[in-house]
Formats: sequence, structure tokens, C-alpha cells
Amino acid sequence: MPNPKHRHSKARRDKRRTHYKAEAPTTGVDQATGEAHLLHRAHWSEDKLYYRGKVVIDKSAK
Repeated sequence: MPNPKHRHSKARRDKRRTHYKAEAPTTGVDQATGEAHLLHRAHWSEDKLYYRGKVVIDKSAK
């Protein structure tokens, strides 16, 4: 198993890490409610759980 022969400096480490940046999550707009939400995720709106524009769970019906 290869191991490093010499220690890498903090500058070399930090230069390598400059390319790892946080990106804004991709959001979409729900067709039924017009609410922005994360893609491929269910979201709550007015006591209803929506996924792909359809109601999955309706808490207001109770």
C-alpha cells in the first residue's frame, strides 16, 4: 500500500480544496400550488403533502 513520503504543506492542501464549492440546491415550482421546492422531494402546502403535482397526504381531511 503506497504511503506519502513527504508531508504536503497547508498551502498545497488549501489550493486543492479551492475547487470544492457549495452550490445552491436546484429548485422547481409546483404546478398545483405555485410554490418553490426542492426537485424530487415532496413538500407541504396548506396541510397537504404534494409530490409531482399530486396530493399524497391530506391532513385537513381529518
